[in-house]
Amino acid sequence: MNRFHEWRGQRPFVGGLLLALGGAEILVTMKAPLPVILHIGMQGLAGYLIPGVMIVCGLLIMFNPAQRLFYSIIGVLLSVGTWLTSNIGGFLIGLVLGVTGSVLAFGWLPDQEPRKKRHQLRRHRDQASPAATP
Repeated sequence: MNRFHEWRGQRPFVGGLLLALGGAEILVTMKAPLPVILHIGMQGLAGYLIPGVMIVCGLLIMFNPAQRLFYSIIGVLLSVGTWLTSNIGGFLIGLVLGVTGSVLAFGWLPDQEPRKKRHQLRRHRDQASPAATP
């Protein structure tokens, strides 16, 4: 379990996961019964192709973080494109998941220390230099 946490901390895992989950949710809504479907989309193909590419981009963000900027830009464009092609973006749930995941992946910094370590360093620094009392 510790190796997984270490691996996860070295990549924009949450962003890629949210993008992939958004694509999966949109694909699931495409299989909804006919009365539930709000918008069939452009010939049906784009309704299946775009969420599939969203899932691939989410997985690529997790497993190839060096190219995360490109994949996250493609992911946000595809997520917004599902508004027209896939049941209003999977009833907005998949759209929001995809955009949020893409933004998180785009903003992730590879050289940033984990939050816990930064908090410990800040606390240690504050304890080492106490405030001057008059």
